[in-house]
Amino acid sequence: MPYLVPPLIPPGRLADSVQPSLPVSDGLLLRPWRCADAPAVLAAFADPAIQHWHLRRADTEDEARDWIDQWRNAWYCETGAHWAVVRPEGAADGTGKVLGRIALRSLIPAIGQAECAYWVLPAARGRGIAPRALSVLARWAFEEIGFERLELAHSVLNEASCRVAAKAGFTLEGTRRRGHLHADGWHDMHVHARIRGDGLPDRL
Repeated sequence: MPYLVPPLIPPGRLADSVQPSLPVSDGLLLRPWRCADAPAVLAAFADPAIQHWHLRRADTEDEARDWIDQWRNAWYCETGAHWAVVRPEGAADGTGKVLGRIALRSLIPAIGQAECAYWVLPAARGRGIAPRALSVLARWAFEEIGFERLELAHSVLNEASCRVAAKAGFTLEGTRRRGHLHADGWHDMHVHARIRGDGLPDRL
C-alpha cells in the first residue's frame, strides 16, 4: 500500500555519507565515537549523577566498546547519530579529551523527527558545554539533513537537563505523566521540542 506523502528525509541520507565532525564554539568539537574512547564512556557511567538518569551502566571497557560499536553502526542503519564532545587540544585529527556525549536517537526519517540526548562528564560541567553542543546539533539536523522536529525528554526532577534544553532553545511543551521508569521508580517527564523555523540561539 503506497504512502500518500513522500519521506521527508529520503533513505540513505545518512547511510550514504560519512558522519561529519561539527565544530562548536570555544574550541570544542563534536566527532564520531572511536573505540579508544571506551575509558571515557566507562568513567561517565560510573558517575552517580549519570547513572541516576539512565537505565544502563557499563561495568567494563569491553562493554563500553560494545556501546560505541552500536553508536557507530546506528549511523549506517539510520536509527541514530552519536557524537563525542571533545576538546581537540590542537590535534588535527580531532583527538583529545572526551567531555561528553550528544546524540540523535529514535530517528523517524520519513517524518523528519528525532530525539536528542546528552550527558557531560563531572569535571566538564558548569561550562555551558551541553547547551552549546545541543544547539550545534540542532542546527546541523535542521539545515543539513532536513529534520522538521527534534524532541528531548527528561525527568521533572532533572533541573540541570531542563536548563540545558531551555538554553538551547527547546520549548517546554508539557509533562508526560509517569513517562519513564528509573531505578528509583516512575518519573514524570518534561517534553521539550524545537521545530524547523523556530530559530536557534546565536550565542550561549
